[in-house]
Amino acid sequence: MEDEDVTSDFHAIGEKHTTATEQAELLVIGAGEAGLAAALEAARAGLQVTLVDENPLGAGLIGMDVPLLFGNRWTAAVQNKGRMLEQILSTNPGLEEAFELGVEVKLGTYAWGAFVAGPNLRSLPEPVVGLADETRSWLCGFKRLIIASGARDLVFSFKGFETPGVVGALGFASLVSKYGAFNGRRIVILGTGDLAVKTAQTALDAGLEVAAMVEVRDAPQSDVSLMVSRGVEVITGHVIQEAQGNADGVTAAVLAPVSGGGSKTIACDTIVLAIGAVPVIDLADVAGAKIARREGAYLVETAPAGVFFAGDCAGAGTDAAASGRAAAHAALRSLGQDVPVMAAPVPSPITDTDAYRMDWMRALMTAGGLDVNACTCEEVTRRDLLTVQPPRYLDAPIASRDLATLAQDGPVNQDQIKRLTRACMGACQARRCREQVAMIMAIGTERPLSSIALAGYRAPVRPLPLGVLATSEETAEMIQGWNVWFGIRTQWVPYADIGTEREIERAGRMAHF
Repeated sequence: MEDEDVTSDFHAIGEKHTTATEQAELLVIGAGEAGLAAALEAARAGLQVTLVDENPLGAGLIGMDVPLLFGNRWTAAVQNKGRMLEQILSTNPGLEEAFELGVEVKLGTYAWGAFVAGPNLRSLPEPVVGLADETRSWLCGFKRLIIASGARDLVFSFKGFETPGVVGALGFASLVSKYGAFNGRRIVILGTGDLAVKTAQTALDAGLEVAAMVEVRDAPQSDVSLMVSRGVEVITGHVIQEAQGNADGVTAAVLAPVSGGGSKTIACDTIVLAIGAVPVIDLADVAGAKIARREGAYLVETAPAGVFFAGDCAGAGTDAAASGRAAAHAALRSLGQDVPVMAAPVPSPITDTDAYRMDWMRALMTAGGLDVNACTCEEVTRRDLLTVQPPRYLDAPIASRDLATLAQDGPVNQDQIKRLTRACMGACQARRCREQVAMIMAIGTERPLSSIALAGYRAPVRPLPLGVLATSEETAEMIQGWNVWFGIRTQWVPYADIGTEREIERAGRMAHF
């Protein structure tokens, strides 16, 4: 055999990283209250700031319920990009000040990954964020990064959940207030906490009819007197059993009393899940932040060097703007500027604690049974989770294992259950099922919800088309350095040999191994 090293990678890994096509002294992800406050504070201090926000969302992401549960309850207006952009600018007046201060504002741009030098990334030439719009993807380098990714809807499923018209409170608020593209008239709201009251207020102010607010417990979880005075019926001790509907969407909500008895049907075209919200920590997790559970949610506890967090993911409570300004001051100080230290706001009390969420989950399972999908994308039912069944297309049911017996071997976690059942592996990237899968796991193992480990996140944290990701700029020299099937001696082919006579020649030599 000729003297040739057929197993070595002939280019160092440091030469393979795509270089950033843009640079920012301070990059802020999220133009909500916290992110916008951070960008404005830093810009006033003289920093070169780039502010990125995914709104207005493309119709494709809205259709996949990313990042919120929009529930197919939008009008065709979401397909008009120009109108959607006008809506964003008119409903977020702080953006005008950002433009005036020289902030580079990128709307309709998604952050799909954040990469800081660390384990497996030590060869990064600089910290970068992966950005994309509907046509291309690219990398943006930064000196400092503030992530203010907000919150998403806490989702529970029930019979008829997939019917158009079942939406989340945050998705509903976006369609009504931010986009002006809500396609409904009469709604039923699940929950009576602060989020539910805010949702009812938004609906009534928009001229919609709120048929009822439904509470699983025996008493409302916040002050609903104003809603009652405006004609809203508050139904306690009940849970949603089914969303009835047809091809056009929801036609009624069927409610079941928690203590048993006959069901109650309320005509409506929309059912809004307003039981709680979930801080968005996917980008933080990918960036290498340490995530910890507190206040009934997973929040950022410690951050990588040069990365700061604001708003919901940092546990800001109701004072998001103060959280954004505090993050900006921290970033400024790290760059050597003499600015005062601002204490992060103390998290405000929340009503959607673990106990409250579990009350809803248990009531839903009792009223609706176990044959309701917990993971809609992969069609994994509650029963499949409790009995740890593999995907049905494998036609290989398991009879000897369930969550309880699995827990005897050690703590169960969602990544393990994902591999066994495919729950949380769909196109929505578990936004519609992650929390309720964890709750069902807690019920099945008879353990506290807080003991169920957080499932990991991976980039891209947005379901972007491969055609968009494939547009990343790579030079011919960089491509030349990539090889095929690293380390598998009989299948390894240098990139430059693919499609040439040398590939055929190499294949003949490898046949002797």
